Amino acid sequence: MAAITGRQWLILLTVQFTTVLFGLTTTSVTVILPQLKGALSATQDQISWILTFNLVATAVATPLTGWLAAKLGWRVLMVCSVIGFTSASMLCGTVSSLESLLVLRVIQGAFGAPIFPMGQAILLGSFERHQHPFIIMMWGVGGVMGPIVGPTFGGMVAELFSWRWTFFLIVPMGILAGSMAAAVLPDREKGMRRPLDFTGYIFLGIAIATFQVMLDRGQRNDWFDSAEIVIECGLAVVFFAMFLIHMATTSTPLVEPATFGDRNFIVGATVAIIMGMLQYVPMVLFPPLLQDLRGYPDGIIGLLVAARGLGNFGSFFIVAPLTRISPRFCLFVGFSIQAVAATWMGSLDINLSTSDVMFTNMLHGLGFGLAYTPMAVLTFSTLPGSLLTQGNAVFSLVRMLGSSIFISMTLLVFSQSVAEASVNLTSYITALRIDALLPWVTTYGSLGDAATYDRLASEVQRQAGMIGYINAFHLMTLITICTAPLAFLFAPRGAAR
Repeated sequence: MAAITGRQWLILLTVQFTTVLFGLTTTSVTVILPQLKGALSATQDQISWILTFNLVATAVATPLTGWLAAKLGWRVLMVCSVIGFTSASMLCGTVSSLESLLVLRVIQGAFGAPIFPMGQAILLGSFERHQHPFIIMMWGVGGVMGPIVGPTFGGMVAELFSWRWTFFLIVPMGILAGSMAAAVLPDREKGMRRPLDFTGYIFLGIAIATFQVMLDRGQRNDWFDSAEIVIECGLAVVFFAMFLIHMATTSTPLVEPATFGDRNFIVGATVAIIMGMLQYVPMVLFPPLLQDLRGYPDGIIGLLVAARGLGNFGSFFIVAPLTRISPRFCLFVGFSIQAVAATWMGSLDINLSTSDVMFTNMLHGLGFGLAYTPMAVLTFSTLPGSLLTQGNAVFSLVRMLGSSIFISMTLLVFSQSVAEASVNLTSYITALRIDALLPWVTTYGSLGDAATYDRLASEVQRQAGMIGYINAFHLMTLITICTAPLAFLFAPRGAAR
C-alpha cells in the first residue's frame, strides 16, 4: 500500500468529523423522541415525523449534490452544508410547536444532504483504489462516533437539562467542522459545466415526497380504502416513471444513465436500501420501548443504545483485512450477524434486562460495521471516476429513502400489532379466566376496585405494546435474511481493481 501523505490524513480527519456531525444529530434525536412527544403534545405517529421529514428532505435534496459540486466545488459545498445544517440545528432547540420543529428538520435535512455523499466522494477521489478498503474503514471509525456519542451524550443532556440542549450542542461542533472543511478540503469539480436538469429534479422530488406522505398517512386513512392514499400512490408512480423517461431522453439528465449500467453499482444501490433500514430502525424502536414499557430514564437509554456504536467500532479491527481477502464473503457475514441480532431482539419479552438491550445492539452494530465497508468498496469499485459524485449522491439517496420507507413500514407493523394484540388479550380476560388473575389482582387490590381494573387495562396495553415491538423486530429479521444472498451478485473481482 502506498504511503498516505499528511494532507490526505487531514482530508480523512475532516471528512470523518463532518460525518460525525451528520450522524450525531440523527442518533441523539432518536433518544429524546419520548421527551419531544410529551413536550410537543404529539402522538406516536406524529413524533415519528421528526425523523421521517428529515430523512425525506435529505433524500429529495441529495440528487442536487452532483450539480452543486460542479457549481461550487467540493470545499465550498461542504462548508455551506455544514453552516446551514448547524444553523438549523440551533433553531430546532428554540421551537415550541411540532410544526415549527418539522419545518426546521426539513431545512436541516436539505442542508445536510450533501455531507454524506460528498464525504464519500472526496475520500474515493483523493485516494488510490487499492487504498479504499482501509480508507472506508477509517472513515467508519469517525462515522461510528455519532452512534456512540449521540445517544449517550444527548440522552444525558436531555435528562439533566432539556431536550433543547441536544440541538444546541451541535453548534460548536458545526463551527469546528466548517472551519476544518474550509482549510483542508480540495476544491475539485469546481467550474465543471453541468447544467441542472430542473425538470428531472422536479419529477423525482414529487415522486419521493408523495410516496413518503402515502407511507405516513396510509395507516390513519385505511390505506387504499382512502382516495387520498390512492392519489398519492398514483402521483408517486407517475412522476417516477416520468423521471425515468426524461432521464433516458434528455441530453443533460440529473443522473447520467451510464451510472446504472454498472453491475456492482446497481447491486450496491439495492443493498444500500436495506442498509438504510438496518441503520435507523433499531434506534427508532428501542428508546420508546425502554421508556414506555420499562420506565428507563433518557440517560440510561442513551447508554444502552450506544452499545450499537461499540459493536461498530469493534468491527473495524477485522473488516479491512476481510474486505481485501473476500469482500463478498465479508458482506454476507455482516448481514448474517445482523440477522442473528434481529432474531435475538425478536425473542425478548417485557422483562428484558439492560444486558439484553446492550448485547443485542452491540451484536447488531458489529454486523452493520462488517457489512458497510465491503458494500461501499464493491459498489464503487468499477464505477468510472467521472461518475463518483453522482454515484455517491444516488447511493445516499436510496440509503436515506430506504430508511424512511422502512421506518414507516416498521411503525405500521407496530401499530397494527398493538391493536390486534389489545383485542386478543382483552378477550382473554373473561369471567371464566379471572381466577387465574386473582394472585395478580389481590396484589394491587380487590376485584371490585376500579383502580385495579385500570391497572389491569394498563398492563394489557403494556403487553400489547411489547408484542408490537417483537413483530417489528421479526420484520427486520426477515428482510435481513432475504438480503444476505445479494452479496454474491456483486462481481467477484470488483474490489480488487
